[in-house]
Amino acid sequence: MEKRTILAFVLSFVVLLVWSHFFSPKQEQTHREKAATYDEQQKDMVPDDSQSGDKPPTASSQGPANQTSEVFTEEKEVVIDTPLYRAIFSTGGPTIRSFELKKYRQTVHSDSPPIELVHVEKNTDFFLVSFAAPSSISDKTMVYQADHQDLRLEHGGQDQDLVFQAITPEGLLIRQTFRFYPDQYRIDMDMNVVNQSQLPKEGVIFAEITAPVPKKKDSSSSFAGIALSLNSKLTEVESEEFSDQPVLNGRIDWMAYEDGYFMSAIVPSETYQGTFKGSVLPSGLLKGSCRFPPVSIAPSQQISSRYTLYFGPRDLEKLREVGKDLERAVEFGWFDIIAKGLLFVLLYFNKYINNYGVSIILMTVLIKILFAPLTHKSYKSMKEMQKLQPIMAKIRERHKDDKQKMNQEMMALYKTYKVNPMGGCLPMIIQIPVFIALFRLLGSSIELRHAPFFLWINDLSAPDRLFSFSFAIPFMTPPYGVPVLTLLMGASMFIQQKMTPTPGDPAQAKIMMFLPVIFTFMFINFPSGLVLYWFVNNILSIGQQYLILKRSA
Repeated sequence: MEKRTILAFVLSFVVLLVWSHFFSPKQEQTHREKAATYDEQQKDMVPDDSQSGDKPPTASSQGPANQTSEVFTEEKEVVIDTPLYRAIFSTGGPTIRSFELKKYRQTVHSDSPPIELVHVEKNTDFFLVSFAAPSSISDKTMVYQADHQDLRLEHGGQDQDLVFQAITPEGLLIRQTFRFYPDQYRIDMDMNVVNQSQLPKEGVIFAEITAPVPKKKDSSSSFAGIALSLNSKLTEVESEEFSDQPVLNGRIDWMAYEDGYFMSAIVPSETYQGTFKGSVLPSGLLKGSCRFPPVSIAPSQQISSRYTLYFGPRDLEKLREVGKDLERAVEFGWFDIIAKGLLFVLLYFNKYINNYGVSIILMTVLIKILFAPLTHKSYKSMKEMQKLQPIMAKIRERHKDDKQKMNQEMMALYKTYKVNPMGGCLPMIIQIPVFIALFRLLGSSIELRHAPFFLWINDLSAPDRLFSFSFAIPFMTPPYGVPVLTLLMGASMFIQQKMTPTPGDPAQAKIMMFLPVIFTFMFINFPSGLVLYWFVNNILSIGQQYLILKRSA
């Protein structure tokens, strides 16, 4: 019973591990409302004022400054260069045409191109915040005037503003002011809409993000797609779900496009009741749209709204600085709280060591020390159960045709020798949440991306490969090479298995001996940071088992 229970536990743990990696749990989307037809969805895109728990932007009587009636038709590009990124804004929209992150590159090579967050065609709007009539879509061909041709920000220098403004055919002056910071990924945006006509005008403020279907990397188990904070809950809309054209209504704190280790987000400074709609464009691109309640602007009045934009890594500390719980976008699955606590420990160690590989080793040692009493109890229980194997075998043989009688004598045997048949499993079960949390953390943390360890391991977020070659190997994803660390992990697991008390059933013993092979093939494509943790954990377990067996000898 003991070994069968352990075997069931190990196999269940393998299933949980694989499930967590390939089928990470989705957040419940209890607020989703799917309309019956496309026309009904379009109608729902304009929220009714009665549904709004928060007031929309209010009109004021402040007149526009620097009013102009000049119409600009030639689209121009404005380059913003900072120590962290190089962005290209277009006066058409205005929209973002390019956003390159200087601190992050596509590969580990120093001459690799920087990460580009905008992957759409030139005539496609990646990002847009504007004001339009409720019954129509904004004229995205409208060209604005920019007050700068280029902006360059130096490290430690002052922040700078870039102002776009244009007049719609209806007589609305729209002014958008972007504030850039030299040492931050955030961009502040103010939008003012002034009614220069003689009649009241009504419209809605909307925000849109258009992006290609994200390609989920093998080395990252992070969510990829469009996510938003809806009614203070994280809602992740998978790419496959966009074909259903989901419509969500509620209080929207932010909307973001996430692709592996990076994200682009729009964060309103005030929270409004709004409507989110996801759709797939004819070009195959994804589009997420947020619409807020309609407002009316009297002649010579204006409305104002403020936003924070974030284009950068999915870094908890940087996202927390933006506010509005944007850090909620970084989610590590079922055991998110445990994973974030372990991430804090990892960052603390790396603050002084400056090597995430060594930090993972220290964190593994710390976890092993914390669970040492439970592990010791588990090994001791398994050793005691091994001593009872001959007696248990006789009981099974004597009552092989009477299961009830056999179980009664087994329970009496446990009671006589004061052995708990579950004593070897319960301590291991308690550690499952930590194992799963570490699995998610080490497989999707931005801190480990392109982080070197030593020798051939120059990227802890990628599988370890030595002596790369061109021909394919079964079960291995590119790049192809010798998975040295993974093979060492499998060998350590085999040694640990040989030291573990063997089951009385020979068939179970053979199955248990196959587990190191199964884990080796399962880990062959996992991030080297995760393999390093498992390898160090096995080495520590071998040492602990040796001491326990030596004392009990």
